[in-house]
Amino acid sequence: MTSQVSSPAEQADGTVVGEQRRPDGTKDVRRLDRVVIRFAGDSGDGMQLTGDRFTSETASFGNDLSTLPNFPAEIRAPAGTLPGVSSFQLHFADHDILTPGDAPNVLVAMNPAALKANIGDLPRGAEIIVNTDEFTKRAMQKVGYATSPLEDGSLAGYGLHPVPLTTLTVEALKDFDLTRKEAERSKNMFALGLLSWMYHRPTEGTEKFLRSKFAKKPEIAEANLTAFRAGWNFGETTEDFAVSYEVAPATKAFPVGTYRNISGNLALAYGLVSASRQADLPLFLGSYPITPASDILHELSKHKNFGVRTFQAEDEIAGIGAALGAAFGGSLAVTTTSGPGVALKSETIGLAVSLELPLLVIDIQRGGPSTGLPTKTEQADLLQAMFGRNGEAPVPIVAPRTPADCFDAALEAARIALTYRTPVLLLSDGYLANGSEPWRIPALEELPDLRVRFAQGPNHTLDDGTEVFWPYKRDPQTLARPWAVPGTPGLEHRIGGIEKQDGTGNISYDPANHDFMVRTRQAKIDGIEVPDIEVDDPDGASLLVLGWGSTFGPITAAVRRLRVQGVPVAQAHLRHLNPFPGNLGEVLGRYEKVVVPEMNLGQLALLIRAKYLVDARSYNQVSGMPFKAEQLAAALKEAIDA
Repeated sequence: MTSQVSSPAEQADGTVVGEQRRPDGTKDVRRLDRVVIRFAGDSGDGMQLTGDRFTSETASFGNDLSTLPNFPAEIRAPAGTLPGVSSFQLHFADHDILTPGDAPNVLVAMNPAALKANIGDLPRGAEIIVNTDEFTKRAMQKVGYATSPLEDGSLAGYGLHPVPLTTLTVEALKDFDLTRKEAERSKNMFALGLLSWMYHRPTEGTEKFLRSKFAKKPEIAEANLTAFRAGWNFGETTEDFAVSYEVAPATKAFPVGTYRNISGNLALAYGLVSASRQADLPLFLGSYPITPASDILHELSKHKNFGVRTFQAEDEIAGIGAALGAAFGGSLAVTTTSGPGVALKSETIGLAVSLELPLLVIDIQRGGPSTGLPTKTEQADLLQAMFGRNGEAPVPIVAPRTPADCFDAALEAARIALTYRTPVLLLSDGYLANGSEPWRIPALEELPDLRVRFAQGPNHTLDDGTEVFWPYKRDPQTLARPWAVPGTPGLEHRIGGIEKQDGTGNISYDPANHDFMVRTRQAKIDGIEVPDIEVDDPDGASLLVLGWGSTFGPITAAVRRLRVQGVPVAQAHLRHLNPFPGNLGEVLGRYEKVVVPEMNLGQLALLIRAKYLVDARSYNQVSGMPFKAEQLAAALKEAIDA
């Protein structure tokens, strides 16, 4: 076997690394450094499952990866229509990557709607695998094709592979006792098998998964396995695919450790369980199902063996009310929701501020306003998290930057809530929640100690020498009040939403006391210890890109592109949005220009400009999709040159 190194131009493009020819000359194997694949079809075609299985095998192979599921909000959108298209994009590589990729190298289109909805994202030269069985006259007319795009030359600039996926699947399953409609459902497994052959993906995990998923229906399991293997064999034998591809494991991209593929919501769930174990407290989740947060409820409901209790409430208000009650009772209390749910929970969050109890409010942001875009991503809840309550009710805000980082963000939110006796808002979003990447499983000794001491007895002596318990007597360092579990003898105290008297917690209408309590609660939040923000600036740049949340991947990829071109750019990313890191003002003052990319209309930029009087410039997108690295790089270059 000989090896042929590709040209410098190809290597710079990040695609072909080399080519190997088999001795018999039958099939070429081309080595790539990265690939972006998008599976697309009707929401009933199993594209999310197909993408998830391809991702799992890619993770087990050792590639770095990043995914972008994209699906309709309807449970079953109209078949064959553009609004009904569901897609799953996967970017995998032999090196460190940060985004799901700007544009697919390969599109698998299961019908005309999938082709029409996604063709605009493909660069010229990309490969398109289409299910020709679905390109009927009626199906094409439904999405506006007057003539067949497979025959009219409109796809001449692409590598087109017409494959009758449905027919081939039905033929492969002819020996099974299945109706044609039942057999057709396995066409996504045929496509998965074909792509697995094309990119040399492992198959053992998928076969094990199918046997487990359909354990109670062994014939269905065998049918899916047969379709999967038929797709693999088709790739091996057909003349239409003369080349297969190899993407080597990303051996240098990761520190040594044990890794698994993880989505943001799963990482949050695991982080919450870990936080409860590290705090030695039971975990209580009070939640109402809402996209895209529901998976956290689903996952936590599986872990009763770790002391987790989940309560699916009748509405958002009941969910947070139950969680706040659990916090009063001594649990690590959590409620999960999205933007519309945060609005409904606002009064109870204010009550938690007044009661000064630890409570985690996890907001998986989605496009809005109102019901908005339930399955699309956005970062537009920051100002709601900061100010969306009546009265002066400050809360800390934490935001993860990647799907795997959601684990650490959950631990950090729990640390702040437990240490400072306050509700904490954690802002994830749909991009992080549904996307996935490799995650290094931490050793137990790497996790923080979150244990707290409940109040055990009197903490104050009256003038007459009587020892009493004051529920609002504060720790001088953290300003946190004591946490007294109901039923502890001698620690009876008042609770409720009306203003508290300093120290005693009795109801107070005194103006001076109210002023003092408002300022004290604000001082507690302002005094939270958070790490200084770190700046990545190897070249002494004049422009700083400041981001928060899920923009980390696209911003970092864009900054890397500019640096390769010799353009100096500095980057900093915020995890703590309230309070801001103590050195943020000094960092901002070092740069001539500050650009803040956000998936909103400039909410962080507004806060930065107001607090630090810095001319922070917004770069905004509210399309329901994450930024593309190329798009950001062009905008940053324009800002530098301006």
